[in-house]
Amino acid sequence: MIFTKNIRRNLLLLFSALSVFTLSAQPAGEEVLSKLHLANTYWQNHNPPQVRAFWDHAAYHTGNMELYRLTGKKQYRDYSEAWARHNQWQGARSDKKSAWKYSYGETDQYVLFGDWQICFQTYIDLYRLDPEPHKIARAREVMEYQMSTPNNDYWWWADGLYMVMPVMTKLYRVTGNPQYLEKLHDYLQYADSIMYDEEASLYYRDAKYVYPAHRSVNGQKDFWARGDGWVFAGLAKVLQDMPKDHPHYSLYKRRFKDMAAAIVQCQQEEGYWTRSLLDPGHAPGRESSGTAFFTYGLLWGINNGVLREKRYTKAAEAGWNYLSKTALQPDGRVGYVQPIGEKAIPGQVVDAGSTANFGVGAFLLAGAEMYRFLEHN
Repeated sequence: MIFTKNIRRNLLLLFSALSVFTLSAQPAGEEVLSKLHLANTYWQNHNPPQVRAFWDHAAYHTGNMELYRLTGKKQYRDYSEAWARHNQWQGARSDKKSAWKYSYGETDQYVLFGDWQICFQTYIDLYRLDPEPHKIARAREVMEYQMSTPNNDYWWWADGLYMVMPVMTKLYRVTGNPQYLEKLHDYLQYADSIMYDEEASLYYRDAKYVYPAHRSVNGQKDFWARGDGWVFAGLAKVLQDMPKDHPHYSLYKRRFKDMAAAIVQCQQEEGYWTRSLLDPGHAPGRESSGTAFFTYGLLWGINNGVLREKRYTKAAEAGWNYLSKTALQPDGRVGYVQPIGEKAIPGQVVDAGSTANFGVGAFLLAGAEMYRFLEHN
């Protein structure tokens, strides 16, 4: 009897061990997908799509559409289509071209302001799924008018590079018009001249923050994490769509790699990046939006053979580990997202309850690339 009990006990221990092994051996990609669905379902259940086409909402949709591209889940596509229809496939809606502006503005006259143009990314993605001309008619009207002007100073803040650079390459892909890539280069040259620090291989948020006129609390160069996250993620999207044999491709690739090398040096032990990259003491603590954009860019670079060194894989995995285990809350909220702003603010509280649409979008971008990474490794 004792012998039989021992056999039974040993079998139970064996089955328990096998069960634990089976759970731990569950495909890691499926775990990533479950977290992405949790975050996106929570957001969509708590936020109707009938909102304006301004940058913060539009940034969420860039992530939502990437998750749709990965999963084919109709609910996600329907959500972005409902948003696009609500906005009549437009950004700012003024029809009086002589009154169009591109300094900061949230009214309908700021048609040429990049925060009203990022919505075109999602409209183009939806067009490519079902090519009805009206979906990109406004995007083409606005961008073709902009390209007809002699001005090149449209991108005067770092965020704008994420908002509009991918619009240019996406429109190139659907129209074949080479002017989109030439103007992209022209506008980026201007942006570089006022924001890019060659020594650090990072971007200031805009001309107000250039060192030494502006310094962090400890006297260092102050590079805002989300600002550089916007740029780094935008470059990944440009490289995705730009032909590799284009004369300017090597410029974007070199800039992307230089930024990657600088970014990984600033990562914190837990996997996140602080809000001021070179001075963690300026605004210490976790922050998820910049971290998600950096993680997305690193993973995209690895997945597409642009970043090959092991240090990038280590940094990307640490970034996703933080995003999926600390930033993502049990109910599906993505926490530790710095609120809308333009700089790292000493003393600003960013905690597990701090969430925002653009932060969710960045989380979805990072997770989609993490899934692809796991599927091929």
